Amino acid sequence: MQGLSLRVRGLVQGVGFRPFVFQLAERHGLVGWVRNTNSQVEIEVNGSDEALARFLCDLREGAPFPARIDEIDSEDRPTSGYSSFEIIESHFEADWQSVPPDIATCDACLDEILDSGDRRYRYPFTNCTHCGPRFTIIEGLPYDRSRTTMGCFEMCEDCRSEYEDPRDRRFHAQPLACPACGPRVWLQWPNGEPVEGDPIDACIALLAAGRIVALKGLGGFQLACDATDAEAVARLRARKQDHRKPFPLMVPDLEWVRRLCEVTPAGVEVLESHERPIVLLRCRRGAAVAQHVAPGLSTLGLMLPHTPLHHLILRGLDGPLVMTSGNLGEGPIAVGNREALERLNAIADVFLFHNRDIYARYDDSVVRVMGDSAVPVRKGRGSAPTQLELPFSAAQDILAVGGRQKSTFCLVKGSKAVISPHIGNLEEPETLEHYQASLELFTRLLAVKPGIIAHDMHPEYPSTHLAHAYPAPSALRVVVQHHHAHLVSAMAERGIRDPVIGVVYDGGGYGTDGAIWGGEFLVGDWKSFRRVAHLRYAPLLGREAAVLKPYRMATGYIWSLCAACEVDFEEFLGRIPIGERILLRRQFETELNTPATSSCGRLFDAAAALLGLKTEALYDGQLAEELEAVADPEVDVVYPYDILRDGEGWTIDPAATLRALWCELRAGRPIPTIAAAFHNTLADLTRNVCVAVREKYGLKSVVLSGGCFQNALLTRRTLDGLSDDGFEVLTHRVVPPNDGGISLGQAVVAYALTEGI
Repeated sequence: MQGLSLRVRGLVQGVGFRPFVFQLAERHGLVGWVRNTNSQVEIEVNGSDEALARFLCDLREGAPFPARIDEIDSEDRPTSGYSSFEIIESHFEADWQSVPPDIATCDACLDEILDSGDRRYRYPFTNCTHCGPRFTIIEGLPYDRSRTTMGCFEMCEDCRSEYEDPRDRRFHAQPLACPACGPRVWLQWPNGEPVEGDPIDACIALLAAGRIVALKGLGGFQLACDATDAEAVARLRARKQDHRKPFPLMVPDLEWVRRLCEVTPAGVEVLESHERPIVLLRCRRGAAVAQHVAPGLSTLGLMLPHTPLHHLILRGLDGPLVMTSGNLGEGPIAVGNREALERLNAIADVFLFHNRDIYARYDDSVVRVMGDSAVPVRKGRGSAPTQLELPFSAAQDILAVGGRQKSTFCLVKGSKAVISPHIGNLEEPETLEHYQASLELFTRLLAVKPGIIAHDMHPEYPSTHLAHAYPAPSALRVVVQHHHAHLVSAMAERGIRDPVIGVVYDGGGYGTDGAIWGGEFLVGDWKSFRRVAHLRYAPLLGREAAVLKPYRMATGYIWSLCAACEVDFEEFLGRIPIGERILLRRQFETELNTPATSSCGRLFDAAAALLGLKTEALYDGQLAEELEAVADPEVDVVYPYDILRDGEGWTIDPAATLRALWCELRAGRPIPTIAAAFHNTLADLTRNVCVAVREKYGLKSVVLSGGCFQNALLTRRTLDGLSDDGFEVLTHRVVPPNDGGISLGQAVVAYALTEGI
């Protein structure tokens, strides 16, 4: 008889892992115990050498979906006097506890709700230890029923029996429920009158008839309509005041995914994962969805059902549904029934309510598949909070407050980091309130008391103001440059400390010289960075107005970078009303309200404006998305550009690129060819600058970060070029490359600056 002590880390709490260990130990005739502790599972087992070896092998290879084992530490122990194997009481230290994410409905629960002979037939709140709500219903830790919004539902005798049986997959499933004792669903008109009949069947019928339904999902309300009904989609856009952003779709199954989009095995894996995110996929020509679902784009955002309620509705309808966030404009998603009635009353025709309260507000997660890799775009329901084990242990708790748009925050305690779900644009007062409420919830649940608070360099970001106003007067405030945070976010998720070349392309961030950076080549580590190259500055005529009116960005490039060239841009400039053109010229000459920018995102805007794709943008990044959408991926043309020595570094001048683009357009070259050549040119100049940096600094690793690297064509071209030149290229896998990831980078930089590495 031998003894083993095991510590298992990964996604091993709240996913049925302890019952799995219990059953495994019984199968191999072992005795001992298993319990949850802080962020891991501890196991003590006694048995023969052969039985222990089989147990360890099955433990590593057979963990039930969606459990994931990242690491197992084991050591020999003297045998103890156990006579059986038990699941013993969990042991949590006061200072840190794991936060389980929500998990999509498992196959076993789905089989039950579709089985007319099962007691949970068509029950929309069916779950077990392998699936169901987790973080969205947690009011406190440790995670048990009394500290969730399910605490008010007393279990019936049958559910209690399942809950207490370690051989049952519902052993200690905290949201456990059935029709006899659990939450219920009902359908209601906006005036409060109930809709007659079975609420789910009635909901399906109304959706088929072209109605807009506000549906209470896992992390908040969603607005749903028939994605094949052009009039319904148009009404939803008009009522939601969301005229251009693509609507995500929910489809019944993979067959529908393949009907609408091109999908690789990597895409299928992400679609069917326990997170069930929205996955951005290339749309098939002639896909049977309304034109206004994703106007101007070549991709659709598809997701599979992730709750029993969604499964029942999608199976009843057997077609794609628009399933977009239940909010108005850029405000936070509604979570309460009364809140939804007040905020969505002018949008929805009918409301599908239930009485299981949502405690934590969550949007759906968004992922883009690039080749064999999944790149997170937005971390939300199912994939957040994001928890990372860091390669250091901080002496003080750290709060990093993130940026302005696509905001998140990051909390660090010891060697553990937790990044919040996507919160949104902090310029929206309701979103800022949501941010503050989420921060209060996380710091309370995780017992974090910040001694260090990291924030962006921009003095006017709402997050910067929040960092200074945070009620911890003795906490050290640490300023972190925006693009350094981008770089370090990608380094930290890969555990890289040594200096690398960082290429950060985004819409803009405050630079050390007061300009708006965004086309950056950095050499840096966690603690410091050097700006070794950047796109040449151009004037941002009217600041934010230039983002929403991209012809202003093109005008700024023409007047500043292309003024001395022989190419005639008068045809383009002549499209601008004379009064506005005079005003812009005055701003350009006086530099009034016209900061300089090196932003790659703004260069995309200028190129798209010159091509005539749009005169105005309804959201930041729209024109870059549309430029990618029209590009022909088979084109390998590269336009000219100049890399100029600038002191110790380089400046990349894209004037020749824009001249070539404009001349090609006037010569009748197809826009898809020109758009592709623009992407190819950015990738080519990136490669050549990195080669120059390698020759000077001896670095062979390149990290790609920033929102522009959500562009699959740009990323693929850049990766291919750098790899062909012998670089090791690293991209994001855990946190988004956009501003949703910078809070992690801020936290790690703050640690490095204050405690050293």
